[in-house]
Amino acid sequence: MRTMLNHEFDPDFGSALAAAAAIRAKKISSVELTQHTFRRIDAFQPRLNAYVYQLREEALSSAKQADERIARNAPLGLLHGVPINVKESFGVQGQPCTWGIPELKHSNAPAHSVAVRRLLDAGTILQGATNVPLFLMATQAFNEIYGRSNNPWDLDRTPGGSSGGSAASLAAGMAFLSVGSDIGGSIRTPASFCGIYGHKPTLDIVSLQGHLPAGLHGDPGFSTLLAVAGPMARYAEDLEASMRVLAGMEYPDTKAFQWTLPPARHERLSEYRIQYILEDPLVPVSVETKAVLESAIRACERAGAAVTHGWPEGFRFQEMFETYLFLLGAVDFSVMPPERQKHVRPRLENRTDSMAKGSLSSFAEWQAQNFRRLAYRAFWQKFFQSTDVFLLPSTFTAAFAHDPTPIETRMIPLPEGGAQPFLNMLAYISPATLTGCPATTAPAGLSKSGLPVGIQIVGPYLEDGTPIRFAQLLAREIGGFRAPKGYNGS
Repeated sequence: MRTMLNHEFDPDFGSALAAAAAIRAKKISSVELTQHTFRRIDAFQPRLNAYVYQLREEALSSAKQADERIARNAPLGLLHGVPINVKESFGVQGQPCTWGIPELKHSNAPAHSVAVRRLLDAGTILQGATNVPLFLMATQAFNEIYGRSNNPWDLDRTPGGSSGGSAASLAAGMAFLSVGSDIGGSIRTPASFCGIYGHKPTLDIVSLQGHLPAGLHGDPGFSTLLAVAGPMARYAEDLEASMRVLAGMEYPDTKAFQWTLPPARHERLSEYRIQYILEDPLVPVSVETKAVLESAIRACERAGAAVTHGWPEGFRFQEMFETYLFLLGAVDFSVMPPERQKHVRPRLENRTDSMAKGSLSSFAEWQAQNFRRLAYRAFWQKFFQSTDVFLLPSTFTAAFAHDPTPIETRMIPLPEGGAQPFLNMLAYISPATLTGCPATTAPAGLSKSGLPVGIQIVGPYLEDGTPIRFAQLLAREIGGFRAPKGYNGS
């Protein structure tokens, strides 16, 4: 098994920053690297189906222009010349942005989303877009338009969702960077399932303009109060570099506000104050997953970090989870097209769970739950005054087998036997989503079954550099990204 512990440039599995440095130093041209990455796509796309469209001519033209800028010593962006992709749900001008919705198969985005524009302004080479589930609402990457994406660690298993195509492509060395979205773990779950890094930023510091079906642009400043856009990569330092590109205000907020990335609280693992849980009785964690996470915690202790077990004192996990599900249901239902709302309303009216209640709630009911959301944010802000990071599972199990069962009745099996409802996949990602805190998923190791397990690192509100830097330091103790077998060479 191949493990990348150093950051020397590797055209197959190197970091985005190392690729940019190699291009600047003329060790490899952007054209050469882009062609190399397309060769890897040719080799592995048939088995993974990670990409839904490719921009070969455009990418090679952009790469040629990137090399010409270097030749004439023109100013270069942070990620100049680096081949990347984006989740299909982000608008790319003139390209499909279907969200897996069959009715949008022939739609084209009218303009770049803000995330895509910022990545292009940083000099990246956009090679195409990656697969998603219908309406982005699943921990798999399957829809009627593009079919099913597979996990490079085991083709019979899901790469996760909804940013599953991005995670699969990065793990297989088919791009150096991607951007995903996350409201229900859609960055963190695929990162965990495919053994890469993913960062859910602090709420609203990365613009979601242009992240709508058909690539439409919402009103400036629109927020769901839960959803975010964020980077996915093979190395933690690429997450930090991407945040410097992606995050920050857009007009009209730029008239009054500026954004900076606060530095990490510490530069040595031994200086971090850590609190953690391995599982909560509400949602048991598989034995294999828990063993990998516990090994990572023990490595932090050996490195000299101050480690405390348990939820923050006074935190009520089940109540928080129900609040999250209520607000998630409200968001999901509110953005559905009227025809789909009419179709699903009768089913929701017959349900009594929190998501159904949120979907059909009055404004007064919604506002009461929103006040709870804000109270939980204040609670965690106080907690992080004396703690630097909170560690917990990203998911309760590793990647599971493809399952076409409807979400309402789907059960996720555990390796040791038994199964849990699909909605439990949202449990451990919910504290960071509800509170708006940043959360980085990092590779923690491989399970007994040989599948990646990710650890979730929640950091203080607005201090995204802290969980990202912690992930980088943790990799020095336990290793970081590992390439799946069968993907070395193109």
